[in-house]
Amino acid sequence: MTGKHTVARMCLIAAAVTAAATGCTGDNGGGDNGDGGGPGGRAGAAPLTWQQELRVADALQRLTKRCMNRHGFAYWEDRTLTLRESRPVRYVQDDVAWARTYGYGGPVEAKNERTRLHHPNAAYRQRLSAGRRAAFDRALDGGDDARTLSVRLPGTGAEVGKRVGGCSAEAEEALYGDPAAWFRAARTATGLRALYGEDLMRDRELTAAVRAWSRCMRGAGLAHADPQAARDAIRANTARLGPARADEAFALERRTAVADARCAREADLRSVVAAREAHYVDRLRGRYGDALDTYERLQRQAYDRAVRIVPPRA
Repeated sequence: MTGKHTVARMCLIAAAVTAAATGCTGDNGGGDNGDGGGPGGRAGAAPLTWQQELRVADALQRLTKRCMNRHGFAYWEDRTLTLRESRPVRYVQDDVAWARTYGYGGPVEAKNERTRLHHPNAAYRQRLSAGRRAAFDRALDGGDDARTLSVRLPGTGAEVGKRVGGCSAEAEEALYGDPAAWFRAARTATGLRALYGEDLMRDRELTAAVRAWSRCMRGAGLAHADPQAARDAIRANTARLGPARADEAFALERRTAVADARCAREADLRSVVAAREAHYVDRLRGRYGDALDTYERLQRQAYDRAVRIVPPRA
């Protein structure tokens, strides 16, 4: 296993904790009792909230650290973000108070980037001798002898793979039971959007709600066709102004995000998206029901185990 692959593995472990902050599809709740984190969801199903997903990711880090310590290596968990900072920003963002503080998450992304650039695990690994560095890599993900899992994604048929070994595999096994079953179910379940995404975005009920959102935004002096267009415009403006005018860029980001959240509430956009996505996912259950059920079951199992391993974020 090359150093490049191992550093990527460490980044993936950290990303499991922080990537939710920049997601852009679906929405799984803004408060401590937010609705589910999986694709769609049928009545009676209980996909994890983002807070629960975060706790599972923290438990994976804790278990990986314990395993690496047993192998004689230091390993640092990343809990840089507070619980509130870790809130995902997805297609529907209707938490006005959060938007007033963080906009679309610009300050959170900047904090994540500082952590990524100065992560102690990467620095520690770099200081090791060549032999110890190779041993570190084998301990973390099994090195070149690790087995490779693969699955074909729904819709595209593209094959994606993942190495499974070392402490990373041990941590996943402790939470999910079978890392291979979890990988295949998760990639299948979360990949279903490729089969219904275009239909969802053209759905009459959803497009009507988005038009109501857009009218509300125009009333606030902001002309955007949909939430993604608003965020794309903010990214472009931030890039255009550059670091020297970061305060000015964030002022517009925050103003737009607050209006976005208020208009999402006014248009009841969250409930419309959730209902219509559930409709399209349910149409696929005849073919992918086993994967969806396995995904939800293993997620819930992992969370039930995680609560005995790590406390919630403060």
